[in-house]
Amino acid sequence: MKIILAYSGGLDTSVLVHWLCHAHGAEVVTFAADIGQEEELDGLEEKARATGASRHYTLDLVEEFARDFVYPMLRGNAVYEGQYLLGTSIARPLIAKAQVEIARREGADTLAHGATGKGNDQCRFELTYAALAPDLRVLAPWRDPAFRERFPGRTEMIEYCREHAIPVEASAEKPYSMDRNLLHISYEAGILEDPWLDATTPEQRGMYKLTRDPDLAPDEPTYLELEYRQGDCVAVDGEAGTPAEILRRLNRVAGEHGIGRVDLVENRFVGMKSRGIYETPGGTVLLHAHRQVESLTLDRELGHLRDSLIPYYAERIYNGFWYAPEREALQAFLDRSQEGVDGTVRLRLGKGTIQTAGRKSPVSLYHPEIASMEGVESDYDPADASGFLRLQALRLRARAALPERTGKG
Repeated sequence: MKIILAYSGGLDTSVLVHWLCHAHGAEVVTFAADIGQEEELDGLEEKARATGASRHYTLDLVEEFARDFVYPMLRGNAVYEGQYLLGTSIARPLIAKAQVEIARREGADTLAHGATGKGNDQCRFELTYAALAPDLRVLAPWRDPAFRERFPGRTEMIEYCREHAIPVEASAEKPYSMDRNLLHISYEAGILEDPWLDATTPEQRGMYKLTRDPDLAPDEPTYLELEYRQGDCVAVDGEAGTPAEILRRLNRVAGEHGIGRVDLVENRFVGMKSRGIYETPGGTVLLHAHRQVESLTLDRELGHLRDSLIPYYAERIYNGFWYAPEREALQAFLDRSQEGVDGTVRLRLGKGTIQTAGRKSPVSLYHPEIASMEGVESDYDPADASGFLRLQALRLRARAALPERTGKG
């Protein structure tokens, strides 16, 4: 059996490499997707080989991640349950796609991941495998009774790593898991499983890596101008950049001002509630700015129709259906809706907040001469509102005239 393992070098996948090689005698090829983890990728190949992997791949997918996954998602203003900007969710289909490509290159017959049997990532990986490589076998050790009996929790996994000299960042003193990419960092499990735990205290400041505590952010705000074309941010303060370059810059600036922290209890696809903490500084800025440009350029009915689809679109991504036909069809509609979303928005960042300081567009649907309260001549005649309101009120008057409402009859 030749296995391609999605490998992060963290606690779970470090244990998995050693377990699969030494307990099952499998050949394990590890694969890490560079999607913006930065220093977390240092020494990954050496660690994987030392743990038992026969070969290791690290693929630079940063630009693809930002261009083909994050930006299309942002065009749809996707937010899950009103709070979560889907930083982990949107990364998994790309990782799984690249994993399938490596399996084809290596002639492997099995794909494996370290996602737990209670989490969402197992769905995201395996639904992508099903869409792109239904012929390959899938190994999910966390759903294997023997594996769960050997490793009932993180404490046993940490001890296993100590016994076999496998270096991992997790410890009994820092018992939570972390997932990082260019768009965000997520924290969950361990001490964070208590939803009453206050993660804003000075004692918890060391957990955050992308954002400064808003209380310690600079007193002076920062102003940014973001330029959009067809729903995508293409420049910041007049400096053009690729999607990845723009995200990196906004992560730095917004992170300095403590922007993008979210602490929420969400509904997992598998049925349970889960508490997670997320840092998404650049994505939070892009989402806010995108909404502002749309406010000038997006037709009312088109915008309302698109907004009605956001919960479903976000749910498709959250649940792992990126490569499903309904998501692809929705994406085509969303992309079409963005054809006229061109403009510039000025933002004020400070102390964990974003304020809009101006917006403009060469294709703006906002016309001051129509909206003005000063009685300027325009295509809008206030007298027309009388007939408009009479027609809108017709059904309300008919209902109010019913006998049980008038007291007659």
